[in-house]
Amino acid sequence: MEQKVREIGSRSVKITDAFWSKIQQKVIDVVIPFQEKVLNDEIPNVEKSHAIENFRIAAGLSEGEFYGMVFQDSDVAKWLEGVAYSLIVKPDEALETRADEIIGIIEKAQQPDGYLDTYFIIKEPEHRWQNLHECHELYCAGHMMEAAAAYYEATGKDKLLHVTERLADAIINRFGSEEGKEHGIPGHQEVEIGLMRLYHVTGKEKYKHMARYFLEERGKNPDYFYEEKVKRGWQHWGQYSLDKLDVTYNQAHRTIYEQNEAVGHAVRALYMYTAMADLAGTDADERLYQACRTLWDNIIQKKLYITGGLGGNSEGEAFGPAYELPNDMAYAETCASIAMVFFAHHMLEMDMDGAYADIIEKELYNSTISGMQLDGEKYFYVNPLECEPGVSGKLFGYRHALPVRPGWYACACCPPNLIRLVTSLGKYCFSESASTVYSHLMIGQIAQTQKAKITVETSYPWEGHAVYTVEPKTDKVFTLAVHIPYFVDFTKEGAYLSVNGETIPAAELSIMMKKGYVYLTRTWQAKDQVVLHFPMEVRKVYANQHVRENAGCVALMRGPVVYCFEGADNGDLLQSLRIPKNLKAEAYLCEDGILKGNVLLLMDGYRMAGSGELYSEKPPVKEKVSLTAVPYCIWANRGENQMRVWMLEEF
Repeated sequence: MEQKVREIGSRSVKITDAFWSKIQQKVIDVVIPFQEKVLNDEIPNVEKSHAIENFRIAAGLSEGEFYGMVFQDSDVAKWLEGVAYSLIVKPDEALETRADEIIGIIEKAQQPDGYLDTYFIIKEPEHRWQNLHECHELYCAGHMMEAAAAYYEATGKDKLLHVTERLADAIINRFGSEEGKEHGIPGHQEVEIGLMRLYHVTGKEKYKHMARYFLEERGKNPDYFYEEKVKRGWQHWGQYSLDKLDVTYNQAHRTIYEQNEAVGHAVRALYMYTAMADLAGTDADERLYQACRTLWDNIIQKKLYITGGLGGNSEGEAFGPAYELPNDMAYAETCASIAMVFFAHHMLEMDMDGAYADIIEKELYNSTISGMQLDGEKYFYVNPLECEPGVSGKLFGYRHALPVRPGWYACACCPPNLIRLVTSLGKYCFSESASTVYSHLMIGQIAQTQKAKITVETSYPWEGHAVYTVEPKTDKVFTLAVHIPYFVDFTKEGAYLSVNGETIPAAELSIMMKKGYVYLTRTWQAKDQVVLHFPMEVRKVYANQHVRENAGCVALMRGPVVYCFEGADNGDLLQSLRIPKNLKAEAYLCEDGILKGNVLLLMDGYRMAGSGELYSEKPPVKEKVSLTAVPYCIWANRGENQMRVWMLEEF
């Protein structure tokens, strides 16, 4: 672990980026209002939500029955968090007023003892806190705490913050290792993140201590959830049985210090790892950091899709065994990729290693925003790397991997998760220590750090060029550390970094580089400029030979962007296409149609034409064809058609 750094929060960073500003604007102008209407059951022909009405009923403002999943409250919480960050990006008095009204309803729904969960307030009040394994009370609490912290930071309004403090105090009064308290852990991790957010906002140590309790209690008694089930004599999902539980599913099989492999439900795991990393950095806890690092390495080296997707096993939305990364059966839940951004962000705050920033980039430009249609009104829960019409979304084993995005889900965790990620983008761009300002992401922005105002101008990810203009706020020497993406090679022609027009030789740069950051130390003057430039080459990527799905295949990347091939451009039978050994791909800007503004790839390739018989002793004939690849994040915007990321290579 390195010197203490602090995040430069969203309030101090204004995104002014050709790529991301359009996405943020779409989320603010279209997605947030659309999701608000969904939460209020005002959009026809999509899955009913009823989430806000549940709060009205719990508050005594309406009559009716609870509707939805046991964790339906969390959709409202994530939407509110997204609204909070959006108000920083683009103040909107009317939206803020509507959010305040919803917060008022939530406050009225809260019980006198601080309890807050509409399912149990309305439907089963006698069963509060009896089923931590299945019923998500702590999960919903965590999301509401995150929303409260964000809303307070964005608006200065503390009503929801006080609601969640009362809720957190109720949790602290009930659970813990002290005499008279219940030993318990959440079935779905998230409250640990929420408690840490409350700690960071309020400074109250009790919230951090409770987060540590939930983390360190996990795995001490692997039979806890089974014993809980036997004691209560009922279960929420399915018919009650006395069967033993698979505690790897929610990472309760070992203590957090003994876990050395990412297993079980991917989102649960990554939310837990996020809280672990936050706590490790906050307390300078080296042991906890090493536990995080062990799990990080396992994911990166053996369980991460090239797109940044996580969770190769559809049974349990889970991590599979090492190297088990099926393409057409991938789960790769949008929420998991978002959670990986959270995890990487906290790891980066402990250790300024560009490998963490590279993963944030991978997730941001690929498997997070792939979860949303370009129109902002349809969403993927699952993000496969291969799609076959007639199979994907229909046949057993493939039904989870839909070929087109639906308008909403009964389990709608991903859509509001996306809005809170996109609107909070500024918080991932800069960090600052006593001596150094760190730039993590090559995103157009204006950042107000303690030491300087830094303006970044760039056309990334489509072009490898960025200009950093520094306006210092101090006359003292400090360091600007700029993250250099892993694929940039300053020894290649056209790649350079300059300060005020003077190019730094590659040999000198190699000395100034540390863990993917170039450290520029000087007494900065007004309007000093750092220019980073590098060619954006199309790169072939090969999978480890243990990944059996991708043997003989190649994937294409340009910058941080993963590309895929769709039938809309390349005709039927993508599996009959071959990428040439000596690939020459041309990047061009799409200037019309639904993909307008995206850089596509055009290349020569081959199609293998067979005899048409099911089996033949005559080999296929190779025909030269022109191929087009599109960014993975925008696939499935032109109707249902084939898609592949990994393509067979000519041999």
